[in-house]
Amino acid sequence: MPSQTPSDFEQQLVALRSYLLRFARLQLRNDAWAEDAVSETILAALAKPQAFEARSQLKTWLVGILKHKIIDSMRQRQREVVLDSGSDDDSTDPLEHIAFKTDGHFSEKPTDWGNPEQDLSSRQFMAVMDACTEKLPPVQGRLFLMREWLEMSSDEICKELGLTSTNLYVQLHRARLRLRECLELNWFQTPQAR
Repeated sequence: MPSQTPSDFEQQLVALRSYLLRFARLQLRNDAWAEDAVSETILAALAKPQAFEARSQLKTWLVGILKHKIIDSMRQRQREVVLDSGSDDDSTDPLEHIAFKTDGHFSEKPTDWGNPEQDLSSRQFMAVMDACTEKLPPVQGRLFLMREWLEMSSDEICKELGLTSTNLYVQLHRARLRLRECLELNWFQTPQAR
């Protein structure tokens, strides 16, 4: 019996594996857990390839599956996850220098971001965004990804990780400020070859 060659679908899965792994590592911050989540995602896709109805890109469909696998992984390993109390971070946050007026507005106008919707479709922008996300402190990065990429509600995140809503909002605020600062330095202030 001749050996079977991988189908186009299987080859596409293999080609997307490194992207999925990077996405899982950003969220789980653990190589073994990320490998498991990606393996489970690929197995799920291989088990039911007919579920992919080409209404979206294959990568988008796989990320949707991976999001659920990551959430499942976090729930299974809930007791293994250790979040730093952040006491050192609270007193030495480098973003504390951002000055606000008494009315709550920034004292210095933020850099013009141009057309963010157009930039979101840019692969270069997403590469910079991924790099900025990876530079976040582990706790802030994880919380930001849970909220914004996995689209978990604040209540779900607090329940999963045993956080108060106040702590979550503070950490998310700091993550967003750090991302803004990183994007301004690495994307919006440098001329882009677009």
